[in-house]
Amino acid sequence: MSGIWGRNIKLSIFGESHGVAIGVTIHDLPAGFRLDMDEIEREMARRAPGGEFSTTRKEADKVEIVSGIFEGKTTGAPLTGIIYNTNTRSKDYQPDIPRPSHSDYGWWVKTEGNNDYRGGGHSSGRITAPLVFAGAIAKQILAKKGIFVGSHILAIKDIYDLAFGTQITECMLDDLTHCSFPVLDNRVRESMQNEIISARKEGDSVGGKIQCAVVGMPAGVGSPFFHSLESELSSMLFSIPAVKAVSFGNAEDMSKTYGSIANDAWCITEGKISTKTNNNGGILGGISTGMPIVFDVTIKPTPSIYKEQDSVSLSKSEECKLQIEGRHDPCILVRALPVVEAAAAIVMLDAIE
Repeated sequence: MSGIWGRNIKLSIFGESHGVAIGVTIHDLPAGFRLDMDEIEREMARRAPGGEFSTTRKEADKVEIVSGIFEGKTTGAPLTGIIYNTNTRSKDYQPDIPRPSHSDYGWWVKTEGNNDYRGGGHSSGRITAPLVFAGAIAKQILAKKGIFVGSHILAIKDIYDLAFGTQITECMLDDLTHCSFPVLDNRVRESMQNEIISARKEGDSVGGKIQCAVVGMPAGVGSPFFHSLESELSSMLFSIPAVKAVSFGNAEDMSKTYGSIANDAWCITEGKISTKTNNNGGILGGISTGMPIVFDVTIKPTPSIYKEQDSVSLSKSEECKLQIEGRHDPCILVRALPVVEAAAAIVMLDAIE
């Protein structure tokens, strides 16, 4: 039911949160590219569960590549990576009472009750692990072309970090990907972390925003209307569970100001055409301008919380109370950073291949 995403680089994901394994198949990667497996493992570790600000479920997220690689290089054949689930606890889930703000009820109706309800099944955030694997490969190919992707936590609840400016460098983005809790203004880190810890103690959760940037993308990439860079990015980003909004550049303020302020004036910088500001996030008319591509992603609070909530019994067709058990993230933003970056990298690679 997931289908295949992409026009030039195609991929499909498979598996369920509590099934034997999850994975991804990537089609049409360039042949002869040598993969840095250490870097892939580092990216996987960024998303992996465990730690003070995430679920206590322990998964190594070790990827086994079963096709498309020979002697460390891509063959051009479909590349499939598998991640085995090793720490499931299915008894924490029940089929009869859908969890609020989860896809349980929708899946139950869609499959006439034949869905795998354990941990969200195929809709689980666990399925983003294969996406990070695919993105790690895309990042390596993009880096050889001088294109780099990185992100930071823009907001946790109502606590905001600084936003990216127009001067975003490869070094800046690389530093962020090596930080366990990446923010641009170190003064807000502790307040954000305390907000997450407080929510966990209360049996609750918090959401926030991630800001992602792509630097080195040449001008002229993308198409207007149906295959604009914005629509392609949005298509992939909204495939990530918990994403509720995507905006580009300084979109939130554009409705409050004048065109004379919102417009990005053209100029010459070090002999190259660029813009003085980047309010449009590096994309105009669906096509890249050569400026950093910048977008914000809104992540809702984790819906699995320990407070008692209202729900319904599917078998009895009556209202009831639900007390969710199990191991859940009080805030998924930290683990979602590499997922958002992976999505962006896959889209950028698809656009230039």
